[in-house]
Amino acid sequence: MGQVIVKIKLTNLKDAFLKAAGARKAKPREVEIEALVDSGATRLYLKPTVIKKLGLERTDTVRSRTTNGDVIRFKYEPVRLELMGRHEDFDVVEVPEAVPNLLGQVVLEVLDLVVDSRSRNLVSNPAHGGEQMTEEYSEASTPGPRANVDGCGL
Repeated sequence: MGQVIVKIKLTNLKDAFLKAAGARKAKPREVEIEALVDSGATRLYLKPTVIKKLGLERTDTVRSRTTNGDVIRFKYEPVRLELMGRHEDFDVVEVPEAVPNLLGQVVLEVLDLVVDSRSRNLVSNPAHGGEQMTEEYSEASTPGPRANVDGCGL
């Protein structure tokens, strides 16, 4: 299939919230970088240099399965990721500097993007006519008036 590399814009989400609340004067920290689309990866994985430029704070650790076995990775505050006119907020997992920035399957699912193996590009999910869509399948997701959830009258 070959590699699919995309340009993404990342914004420090905490900076953006503080700016919107009037508690920060400076513009939110942002970077535009290249990332490898990796459907075998799960999350958004960034190099330490990118994490540092964004000023993200470590929040937790996660166990990650790699080709070299299981490792513990650091998890960081969320960022706003923009790609192909779509955006969403994602937690960040740090990878070593020698590893490319990676967009995993969760990012692709949420942004409703798929890999076109012929053109070696990301494209809008053709099943949704080019529109970003989420999917939910539950007994409660039936058309009609909104259900009364937990007695709250919605």
